Amino acid sequence: MFGNDWNWIAAGLVSAALLVGLSLLTHFPFLVSAIIAALVFAGLVFVLAPRQLFEGLDLNSIGGSRVAFARELLAQAQPAADRLAATARTISDKDMAAKVKNLSDIAADVITRVEAKPESAPAVRRFLTYYVPQAAEVSEGYAALAARRAPNQARLANIGAVITKLQDAFTHYADSLADSELGTLDVDLRLIQESLKEDIGR
Repeated sequence: MFGNDWNWIAAGLVSAALLVGLSLLTHFPFLVSAIIAALVFAGLVFVLAPRQLFEGLDLNSIGGSRVAFARELLAQAQPAADRLAATARTISDKDMAAKVKNLSDIAADVITRVEAKPESAPAVRRFLTYYVPQAAEVSEGYAALAARRAPNQARLANIGAVITKLQDAFTHYADSLADSELGTLDVDLRLIQESLKEDIGR
């Protein structure tokens, strides 16, 4: 409740330091110092609590089953996306590091868009549950192999080729999500054009 243990620990340390400071350095009455420290602790617990999925959305208007489905997909994809970002920082080859970072960026973008619009999750289900975790595995394998004193160059090239192809797959799914978000735009445009033609003759 109210985040993980770290926000409680950080709030406790800050409020304890504040209590000591107010009591000893400014000579506030201990009771007043304790009340101020308690209020600061309570505030920091909420402020430092990690952000929750779908925070700020009206979940009732979306539908519980859609939100639950999107939450399940994102729970699988987010740790893998984080691993991609971390792995990109460990790869010394700048070109390959940039490719893995690109995979990470696309994954983060898709996750953000699904969180903002949970009903779009089915369009990228395979991407979130298969491609993102597999990309993390492959990228970590590349990083581990490249870190050897005498890495097998043929294996590195093979893994690198797969990472390059994964970029195409990631781009495809990101674009398909964008297409699904457009919805009836083409139909709307045609109707607007027809209305304009009727009303103003062009």
